[in-house]
Amino acid sequence: MDSKKKSSTEAEGSKERGLVHVWQAGSRSVTPERLPGWGGKTVLHAALGVKHGVLLTEDGEVYSFGTLPWRSEPAEICPSSPILEEVLVGQYVVTVATGSFHNGAVTESGVVYMWGENSAGQCAVANQQYVPEPNPVSISDSETSPLLAVRVLQLACGEEHTLALSLSREIWAWGTGCQLGLITTTFPVTKPQKVEHLAGRVVLQVACGAFHSLALVQCLPSQDLKPVPERCNQCSQLLITMTDKEDHVIISDSHCCPLGVTLSESQSENQASTAISPSTETLDGKGEVFENTFVQNELPAATELNVGNVQTTSVETISFPQDVMGTPEISSARSIPSYPDTQAVNEYVQKLSDHSVRENSENGEKPVPSQPLVAEAIPNLHSPATTSTSALNSLVVSCASAVGVRVAATYEAGTLSLKKVMNFYSTAPCEPGAQAGSSPIGPEGLKDSREEQVKQESMQGKKSSSLVDIREEESEGGSRRLSLPGLLSQVSPRLLRKAARVKTRTVVLTPTYSGEADALLPSLRTEVWTWGKGKEGQLGHGDVLPRLQPLCVKCLDGKEVIHLEAGGYHSLALTAKSQVYSWGSNTFGQLGHSDFPTTVPRLVKVNSENGVWSVAAGQDYSLFLVDTEDFQPGLCYSGRQDPTEGDNLPENHSGTKTPILLSCSKLGYISRVTAGKDSYLALVDKNIMGYIASLHELATTERQFYSKLSDIKSQILRPLLSLENLGTASTVQLLQEVASRKLCYLIGQHGTSLSSFLQGIKEARSLVILKHASLFLDSYTEYCTSITNFLVMGGFQLLAKPAIDFLNKNQELLQDLSEVNDENTQLMEILNTLFFLPIRRLHNYAKVLLKLATCFEVTSPEYQKLQDSSSCYESLALHLGRKRKEAEYTLGFWKTFPGKMTDSLRKPERRLLCESSNRALSLQHAGRFSVNWFILFNDALVHAQFSTHHVFPLATLWAEPLSEEAGGVNGLKITTPEEQFTLISSTPQEKTKWLRAISQAVDQALRGTSDFPPYGSGSSIQRQEPPISRSAKYTFYKDPRLKDATYDGRWLSGKPHGRGVLKWPDGKIYSGTFRNGLEDGYGEYRIPNKALNKEDHYVGHWKEGKMCGQGVY
Repeated sequence: MDSKKKSSTEAEGSKERGLVHVWQAGSRSVTPERLPGWGGKTVLHAALGVKHGVLLTEDGEVYSFGTLPWRSEPAEICPSSPILEEVLVGQYVVTVATGSFHNGAVTESGVVYMWGENSAGQCAVANQQYVPEPNPVSISDSETSPLLAVRVLQLACGEEHTLALSLSREIWAWGTGCQLGLITTTFPVTKPQKVEHLAGRVVLQVACGAFHSLALVQCLPSQDLKPVPERCNQCSQLLITMTDKEDHVIISDSHCCPLGVTLSESQSENQASTAISPSTETLDGKGEVFENTFVQNELPAATELNVGNVQTTSVETISFPQDVMGTPEISSARSIPSYPDTQAVNEYVQKLSDHSVRENSENGEKPVPSQPLVAEAIPNLHSPATTSTSALNSLVVSCASAVGVRVAATYEAGTLSLKKVMNFYSTAPCEPGAQAGSSPIGPEGLKDSREEQVKQESMQGKKSSSLVDIREEESEGGSRRLSLPGLLSQVSPRLLRKAARVKTRTVVLTPTYSGEADALLPSLRTEVWTWGKGKEGQLGHGDVLPRLQPLCVKCLDGKEVIHLEAGGYHSLALTAKSQVYSWGSNTFGQLGHSDFPTTVPRLVKVNSENGVWSVAAGQDYSLFLVDTEDFQPGLCYSGRQDPTEGDNLPENHSGTKTPILLSCSKLGYISRVTAGKDSYLALVDKNIMGYIASLHELATTERQFYSKLSDIKSQILRPLLSLENLGTASTVQLLQEVASRKLCYLIGQHGTSLSSFLQGIKEARSLVILKHASLFLDSYTEYCTSITNFLVMGGFQLLAKPAIDFLNKNQELLQDLSEVNDENTQLMEILNTLFFLPIRRLHNYAKVLLKLATCFEVTSPEYQKLQDSSSCYESLALHLGRKRKEAEYTLGFWKTFPGKMTDSLRKPERRLLCESSNRALSLQHAGRFSVNWFILFNDALVHAQFSTHHVFPLATLWAEPLSEEAGGVNGLKITTPEEQFTLISSTPQEKTKWLRAISQAVDQALRGTSDFPPYGSGSSIQRQEPPISRSAKYTFYKDPRLKDATYDGRWLSGKPHGRGVLKWPDGKIYSGTFRNGLEDGYGEYRIPNKALNKEDHYVGHWKEGKMCGQGVY
């Protein structure tokens, strides 16, 4: 990152970058001001707190402005202009962050500096109200020996906490509150600690709201599933439980650690009742304690119970042991003695609850009477099967026999974690309306959270164990698990069948995992994890409970979230498809959709036609940077609106109903927005020489192209592949191959990386499309190859019949996506155009790169690089255009070719180069009535007669012109290992054409590079003559001595010559040297001897196919 030394050839006018504009949030006048007292330095990054802000300039200096009560000099508490943080001079800072009243900075070497308010330990200093100057924070990993200092990439600050993302992609936290995600009850935490719950996962980004935290985590790659640990490393309970039913098996892997709910003294009364029979409660829809959703589309009631929901604490064994079939070895319930009667269960409950009371009193908490709870838990086991308890009953009945032995074991494990569980569990509410905060449960508290939950009450009947919006759940097709890679949640044969059916259909849409691209570009396969206080629903788990530890927001799985932002009490997630999901408090419309708060992510409705590419969240408002037609970013505001003087509004504040577009086109090109409490700030670039505009054009068009490809994939490819009778299996497979190519995923990644590129220094030479051009060229070529293969196999014709209804219904969608406006165009042609859209995209790359090049001096290296890359993309586009024409020419040929032969000759990769149907080529000495048809493909020469045809692979084919003297007029001599024939062409031009075509085809077949244009050089220099001597593999079919034998080695003019290996089907092998087709020289010969069950073996000299001279037998 050598931006300190600016290159002299940088695009002109770099002074006009990173200009700071500030708006007042909520004011109706939407004209921004320049930051008072700020000079002309280019600002790369800014962060805003409640009453102050921090600027980071491109030379790595940090300036603070606003109200700075922590400064030691009285004059600096409210400075008139931004003041330089002297301590950080010379440290070269790369990123800054602000909390409500504290700040952080990360230097190039990964060191964190904190300063500002420290009452909650958020600056990692003990017993100090303020930290006036930036102070280095030492973060060291105790697991490494010797202790290594942890290098940090990114910081996020909330009101009372700070999170740091390390270079090894782990989260470190300090400060106060459950939003730290640490397993501790002693606050403040002033020595940074690792958030263990996400250790081992790749965290991509962290964000902090006032009292909640968000992390963007890379999904586990599906193929290298780690061995799944058997027990949870926090509460040591089994992660996967399995219960055998008469007709199906319930496998539950939805373990959700009980340490997900915080504590408060005031609620210890509720503690035991929830702890002892949480599952009963949950099913009654009374305590919405757990975030696991069991609702799946067609599950029978019985499977709705996750047998082992370990989040329901170990005490759950009372109502039913959570690891009835906890380990795979115990696969049948028969070996387990059954519980004698309810009496035993009662005693067991009694014993356990006594134990928990004992534990509690040891912890100095108020003991809880356990008697009534048992009465509460047990009757449910035998009450008639009403909807609320039927699931539980069926489970209990079927598990009754499976209880015995395991219970004892569970009890042992359970008591260990009981203490922990009781400590962590006391706030779980019992009433649906109970408040999950630290406020006492009074009528007020109830009323408060009642309002929050009113919207979800209607869904209670569905018995989801959380308040997650059920419609969203259903559309997600079942819940996915948490920290383990995705297993199925509850497995019944019906479900398995359903799953299997879905699997085969949707396999296409998983992008192929491309390691190389993932290393260079941001990953799109992400999960969102949240923790902290959730009173406003800002955690997105569908309830208003706090979480002590990170928990995955399931409904954002597969949404390709690329960036998270947290406001005061709401959260935003930006996706690669340029959409934004928001959840949490919506008092002023800051979520950008309907009026009520939402506890699960919902899509923001931004009016702009195009997508959103950057977001910022303030205290009670949100900002969205949107793409516009002329590529200049537009800024949308959603949230608090202060009434103007004249308004006599009844309420003090109002909010926006939908995001409003601010007019800021005169400012220039906004590259970044940041939001605080009462003001927000934009960094703006002036468009000098069109440089900035061209970069924005590249980024906007790439993001739009990705949205289009995603739509084609989800709205056209997915439905097409799910249609019945799509023709032959091979074509379906080819279509799936088209769909699973990594091109679409790569475009998404590139769009994302361009968005972050625009927020940085914007140096042309660090554009991915320049630095790693081969990645793009290969992906486009790969995609094009699979789509032309589909075309050659007549894929579009085969699709025509089964897909006609679907295509007719979606004609507008098709025309819209393919931008074909002609009404008369046939649907199949539109589909064809759609699938070949990526080739057009290459022309756009070339065009934009050329535009960028014109912003530099002709002599500069940047100009040269941009120019070269531009011609590279252009030549690939032309090359792929030719490939498409070749494929269409080949398809046309197959339509006219006699049917029987087509089936055996037609292969996806095979392309037609030329054929002799115009009688331009005939066989010498052919009979008068014989029909000889020669067809040259890119891998073979085919000689077709009436009903037979013979295929000569090009690798072992030699073609030479006959000399005029030999009387061969316009003759070509063709040599193959077992045939030799002469072709006569009608004119010398034809002869030259065919000779050239055959020579080139043979040459390409030998080099195997027909699909790739030579990158960099303008045109490929063809060798005119393929070599006479070459290496190739061939299976003989005629020669009596060698029939069916396969030779792999060197050839000379149609004969094995040089080193090689000859294998016969009966197991004989000769490896050694050949001359003119015969074994000659030194070689080794093995013959399997069936009678003696060993092989005869000769090593020695040969001459003309016979053993000759010295040898060992």
